Amino acid sequence: ISTAKQPVHIGYKTFFTSTMLFAVHGDYFCRAQAYHYLQGHRSQCQAAEEQETSGVL
Repeated sequence: ISTAKQPVHIGYKTFFTSTMLFAVHGDYFCRAQAYHYLQGHRSQCQAAEEQETSGVL
């Protein structure tokens, strides 16, 4: 009887592990995308400020 439960247990553990890895990888990917977006936005703002200050002088 315990041998019938073992494949289900292994399947559950495999599914749970793959789901956790996918969640962690997805979280990392989203954070990396947000970081690169913010860096690009920040550099655009700095370039705009430099154009404004050079135009005033």
